[in-house]
Amino acid sequence: MERGGTQGIQFIVSIVLARLLLPADYGLIAIVSVFISLASVFVQSGLNTALIQKKEVGEKDFSSVFYLSLIISGFLYILLYFMAPFIANFYHSLELVPILRVLSITLFFGAFNSIQISIVARKMIFKKFFYSSLGAIVVSSTAGIVIVYLGYGIWALVAYQLTNQLAVVIILWFIVKWRPHLVFSYEKVKVLFSFGWKLLASSLLSSAYTQLRTLIIGRIYSPSILGFYDRGSQFPNTIVDNVDGSIQSVMLPALASQQQNPEMVKYMVRRAIKTSAFIMFPLMVGLAVVAEPAVRLILTEKWLPAVPFIQIFCAAYIFMPIHTANLQAINALGRSDIFLKTEIIKKIIGLSLLGISIPFGIYAIAWGTVLTGVISSFVNAYPNSKLLNYRYTEQLKDIMPTLLISLGMGAIVYMFKFLSISTWQLLIIQMFAGAILYITFSKMFKVESLDYLIVTMKEVTKRKTSLI
Repeated sequence: MERGGTQGIQFIVSIVLARLLLPADYGLIAIVSVFISLASVFVQSGLNTALIQKKEVGEKDFSSVFYLSLIISGFLYILLYFMAPFIANFYHSLELVPILRVLSITLFFGAFNSIQISIVARKMIFKKFFYSSLGAIVVSSTAGIVIVYLGYGIWALVAYQLTNQLAVVIILWFIVKWRPHLVFSYEKVKVLFSFGWKLLASSLLSSAYTQLRTLIIGRIYSPSILGFYDRGSQFPNTIVDNVDGSIQSVMLPALASQQQNPEMVKYMVRRAIKTSAFIMFPLMVGLAVVAEPAVRLILTEKWLPAVPFIQIFCAAYIFMPIHTANLQAINALGRSDIFLKTEIIKKIIGLSLLGISIPFGIYAIAWGTVLTGVISSFVNAYPNSKLLNYRYTEQLKDIMPTLLISLGMGAIVYMFKFLSISTWQLLIIQMFAGAILYITFSKMFKVESLDYLIVTMKEVTKRKTSLI
């Protein structure tokens, strides 16, 4: 509900902004976001995950990490402030200077959020995120739309991001009963960092690798092309964040609570992979099929060059359930050393493929992410063949029925493209036909995940009714 409600509003707002702004505006924001994302990794420092994973934590742990995160935020803000002109010159856009300096303020919000998120995750009171995220998206959406209609262009995107993160911090400040105390323990930080530094290195490696494509595209090509690439990634990423991200956020504390019971961890990981895949696979295949009429109708024809990127990234993200479930299991078992090793291996492979693809153009760069994702799924699953006795072949067997049904549904829905009807009629027919076909095929071939979801929803409804 938290991610669905937030992403739903966010999706509508992104449509409004995309129709009024230029692809180049999104390209510039994408460049700025690279540097802020890298800096945010240091602010988080892997310590927030350590706070979730550690069995027992006290006020000294939370407050010590909080003050350390604030200090790091201040240092990185100053660094980005003075680096802004050099970054702008490198990308031949002086407009980047004020944008980077203003958006870097979000680093301080990240210091607050890291502790608040850790507390909510440890206690598994995720409805707090529902209130904060939904409230924040309403505030930031209003700010972004008002500013774009006032004619401030790209600053609408800046205001949208800034107000969103600020609102989350403020709302959580009131609904999460934690306040920093005037205590700092070097020993506590040292213990947490012994686990967290590997996650810091992994996150830094992953973030730098992920953002490298944006930096290269922004340098070699125009901001407009980067805007198409970035928007093409955003739509499938929204689905991934909404579905797989929801499961992932709950998985770490849930798995960590069972870390002494490998059999239960395996069961939970298996359930997460099968359920996430059952929901996400048809959405990825369906989005790839309806991408062109959807973009033409919703974003207007100026965004049609983003269609191939949407379809490519749907293929790149389709195995995300295997990635996240396996990695969360490794973290929950306290094996951040293995986590780091897998990240290093994947990034070596990814960088090699990136280097090979650059001379062949931007579409080759995008397709390189697909191949990297497939290979990475093997790498992520391998450790759990030993830790949990959950082999990659077994994982593929768990998701294969859902994948085949999704591809079959997509092939049939694609055929509607040849009907002589309007764009909006085509989109509606494809969406409804896809949903009906997928559910019908799932029942016909007795896909276990469908029954599991139905039973689960009935149980939730029954508990809610009894409480009322």
